[in-house]
Amino acid sequence: MKDLFSIAGKVALVTGGARGIGLMIARGFVDAGAKVYIASRKREECERVAAELSRQGECIAFSADLGTERGCRGLADALADREGALHVLVNNSGANWGAPISEYPDAAFDKVMNLNLKGVFHLTRFCLPLLEKAAQAADPARVINIGSIDGLHVPTFETYAYSASKAAVHHLTRVLARQLGPRHITVNAVAPGPFQSKMMADTLERFREVIVRSCPLRRIGEPDDMAGVAIYLASRAGSYVTGAVIPVDGGIATTV
Repeated sequence: MKDLFSIAGKVALVTGGARGIGLMIARGFVDAGAKVYIASRKREECERVAAELSRQGECIAFSADLGTERGCRGLADALADREGALHVLVNNSGANWGAPISEYPDAAFDKVMNLNLKGVFHLTRFCLPLLEKAAQAADPARVINIGSIDGLHVPTFETYAYSASKAAVHHLTRVLARQLGPRHITVNAVAPGPFQSKMMADTLERFREVIVRSCPLRRIGEPDDMAGVAIYLASRAGSYVTGAVIPVDGGIATTV
């Protein structure tokens, strides 16, 4: 039982791991004994964060533009040059765009969908050979996609492409779970609610009290809340869970 939630020695890749939700997960994985690769478009920031996390364990930085098929393939190839297997892939990189419907630009849909949805599909596809090498019937390889509660309910703000992309990520998760299950690879999604991150910073600055009052648990999410669910899904404790979309939002999406 003591090893049920262990991920020590596993190799994990966390995209968007230099900030926000991705950093919460990457830090939790490093602290739990995993060897963690983080990827971001901003090389210097990613390398700085990797150096910081390496004080507690092992973290390596990659620079990649995951909004393109070429960037996804390049990241998978770079990882394959260093590792023979990948136990956990966390597809976290994402973008948002808010604007009134009368002003919402077509470029917003392209940018958001390319990164939030197509990037998840392409990177998972290109990492399959490494995931299959790590996969075992009793301890499958894991894909954890980061969705959003905005893909579960209708959001307050006019983030048309973002909410649509996250709903699509949730369904893509279910499709991939069915397809990859026979290969001993689980695919699940986490749907975060309000957490302190760069993407949420402006919203929380203006509406924190309103958001807190709307949350049954009356608080904003903490880093350990996100790290905990990711470690559960990546560990043997989560080995029989696939195709699930898990809200981590204090109850907002399912009770309000």
